[in-house]
Amino acid sequence: MPMFFFLLHLALSDLGSICTTVPKAMHNSLCDTRNISYTGCAVELFFFVFFISAEFSLLTIMCYNRYVSICKPLHYGTLLGSRACAHMAAAAWASAFLNALMHTANTFSLPLCHGNVLGQFFCEIPQILKLSCFNSYLRKLGLLVFSICLALGCFVFIVFSYVQIFRAVLRIPSEQGQHKAFSTCLPHLAVVSLFISTALFSDLKPPSISSPSLDLSLSVLYSVVPPALNPLIYSLRNQELKAAVWRLTTGCFQGH
Repeated sequence: MPMFFFLLHLALSDLGSICTTVPKAMHNSLCDTRNISYTGCAVELFFFVFFISAEFSLLTIMCYNRYVSICKPLHYGTLLGSRACAHMAAAAWASAFLNALMHTANTFSLPLCHGNVLGQFFCEIPQILKLSCFNSYLRKLGLLVFSICLALGCFVFIVFSYVQIFRAVLRIPSEQGQHKAFSTCLPHLAVVSLFISTALFSDLKPPSISSPSLDLSLSVLYSVVPPALNPLIYSLRNQELKAAVWRLTTGCFQGH
């Protein structure tokens, strides 16, 4: 089914995103060091932007999948055939690659001279731009405008799709049918909302409320929490998995 096909790609992007930042951060924490090479920082930044961009694109495609399945069920096989799904997945990964390449090249083309300490647990674009030798306001603004346009396009598409989905669901005569349709949409909507809200607030927050602890918390929220929660949120719709979790939970309580 297309949904499981896209879930596979989403799982790969989640795994890649976590493996890009968390292992190095854990290594630095255990070894009581914060060192990373210039090349290592560039590679980390590229793969982080690559997997995060791919995740957002895949979440948008999964929204389209839900829109077609609920609003145009008779055309589902035509609009979401195996070839169409493969093309959409390839477009998501290709656009993520180009976006990551552009951001990495743009960021590391600046000479850095204001120290070599990043106030973050991974190489993040805003933190790197703070080390630039000259005023990088225009460079930062250009990156921000491009990212916002890309994210806004996906966000508008997602909002429009869900408006159509909810209108279609409310026309379903049976309450059970409405509940089933809503249950397929709410997990995806929760993941998208968490991902977009934390990422936007991290980029658009005013400097007056910026602090190292707040920057760190927001970075964890949009870079670690959504990829870690995605498998749990989507898997809990699986009845067998829910039954297994319930048995494990009740067994632990009975054991104590």
